[in-house]
Amino acid sequence: MTERDGTDGDPSIQIGDDAVAGDAGESDAPGDASGHRSTRRELELRAQARSGEAIPVDEFKKRSRRSFLTGAAGVVGAGLFWRWVQNRPVDDGIPDVIRDQLERNEAIWSALPARSAPEFDIEDASPIRVNGRIGIRDEIDLAAWTVRVEGPDGELLDELDISTFEALPQRDLVIEHKCIEGWSHVTHWGGARFSDFHERYADRVGDVPYVGLETPDGGYYVGWDIDSILHPQTLLALREHGEPLDQAHGAPLRLASPNKYGIKTLKRIGVIRYTHERPADYWAERSYDWYAGL
Repeated sequence: MTERDGTDGDPSIQIGDDAVAGDAGESDAPGDASGHRSTRRELELRAQARSGEAIPVDEFKKRSRRSFLTGAAGVVGAGLFWRWVQNRPVDDGIPDVIRDQLERNEAIWSALPARSAPEFDIEDASPIRVNGRIGIRDEIDLAAWTVRVEGPDGELLDELDISTFEALPQRDLVIEHKCIEGWSHVTHWGGARFSDFHERYADRVGDVPYVGLETPDGGYYVGWDIDSILHPQTLLALREHGEPLDQAHGAPLRLASPNKYGIKTLKRIGVIRYTHERPADYWAERSYDWYAGL
């Protein structure tokens, strides 16, 4: 005797996305021993079983064991690899193998042709939030502020007040500030291009590859490669939304750029130092990427 599963010979029953006759209790499909009728899912599973080749029980068990052992080996291998990484010598706060990879990424990105980030209409901009006050926690006397400019041998090139930066050609830049924490914000900066400022010292410092900047108290510091800091979108910002910077945003002078993460855009510049050696960088010493480019 052939067992009838409720679909054989009944054209009103369809398997798939169409309705199954009997969902409203009108099907003549046989039920199980307890009298329950076949559900749509049971019918689909039966149809799949008929259309595919059945796997013998022994083969199914063998495949299950193989999958389990493969997965377990992968977990153990990943654990051993992570332990090996953690036991490596530390380079600026992270294992040297991770630092090496960051350096490789830097080499790739810095070798690419320079590009400019998108700029926006002023109507798209709004004041940026305060996100970190390392190096600028205390208020200062803005009238007494100066910035020290040093050459590659540590020599003093200049000590400047705000009038020097106000006298440079002024630019407006409406750009997207991006934070390593994952948020971004379109804001409006005003000030002088670093490249215009650099013209004052280009002959004196020669072909230096780096520029380091610090807050007046030395609490926060960043390092830039010369090509990035001379990019036309790197600004020595004096204003935000047409108003002088407030102290929480780095008054009287800060960096602004859409081509680096915010960790590079130092607030309240106190020292600008040209150097042949890669400058120290606050967050690079705490496991982040020194280049921090976008």
